[in-house]
Amino acid sequence: MIPTPLLRVENLAVSLRLADGRLLPILNDISFAIGRGDTLGIVGESGSGKTILSLAVIGLLPESAVVSGQIVFDGQPLTDLDDKGLCRIRGSRIGMIFQEPTAALNPAMTIADQIAEGIVLHRGTSWRDARRQAIDLLDRVRIDQAAKRADDYPHELSGGQRQRVGIAIALALEPELLIADEPTTALDATVQREVLGILTEFVREKNMALMLVSHNLGVVAHMAGRMLVLYAGARMEEGSTADVLGDPRNPYTRGLLAALPGRTERGRRMVSIPGNVPSLARLPPGCRFAGRCPEEIPACSQAEPGWRAFADGRGVRCLRALTMESV
Repeated sequence: MIPTPLLRVENLAVSLRLADGRLLPILNDISFAIGRGDTLGIVGESGSGKTILSLAVIGLLPESAVVSGQIVFDGQPLTDLDDKGLCRIRGSRIGMIFQEPTAALNPAMTIADQIAEGIVLHRGTSWRDARRQAIDLLDRVRIDQAAKRADDYPHELSGGQRQRVGIAIALALEPELLIADEPTTALDATVQREVLGILTEFVREKNMALMLVSHNLGVVAHMAGRMLVLYAGARMEEGSTADVLGDPRNPYTRGLLAALPGRTERGRRMVSIPGNVPSLARLPPGCRFAGRCPEEIPACSQAEPGWRAFADGRGVRCLRALTMESV
């Protein structure tokens, strides 16, 4: 447990109200905490709810979202704040690197102006000083010839450069919590290492908390001290990254690990988890992983297992956890 977490999420549930008035559950019973200087990795297949969780924390869910549970940042319940209150925290104290930099950047603004905009709005700095800080940030995130490239537009940059600009925007106000949603997607291995190195530097230098969302277990293993595994909108396993990767207790986590390219012997077909993440509108009865799980027993399809917390700081959602000693 983290004694004084910067961010604490408890029993978070998110549903979307459909046009006919029905509620579609997206997230259910999500709890975790992150302390200053710590990195929490959140992993799972596409459709597991990772991005919705990120948007819930930073307060950018659509208007049709219905939220219950608690999101507490530095002692302040974010779910109690109106839009004006959230805007004071969003960007200045909680920053976010969005998954797709091309969509996140404004094509009609230069990259320096996009970085400077938040500095001007939140700090009241002049545009001249804010642009100077923006150029310094472009240099920090390793944009070559930063002063010359400052007046470029997003379409003039490569994918890796646009991702660096997204990082600079998120870090411009030195937030206490940074949410990075798939920050290395579609980047080659060399650029990926550079981007992760930049994030590591800022986390260490500013004692920043990092919520790292990724489908890449290798990235999480390298960056995160703890990890949370999501599947179909529910948490399946949590613990220190070393413990979860070294001794996974949920069959879904074991499946993700077995599917890593390095785990497959040369000349053999790569391992994959059969089937797909179920539609949240048509979840299977019982365990959400039922039907794909190689360790499924009849009881798995009868009732969804509850979350089990253990004395070693681990947690798991699986009927087989009932045989383990819980807290």
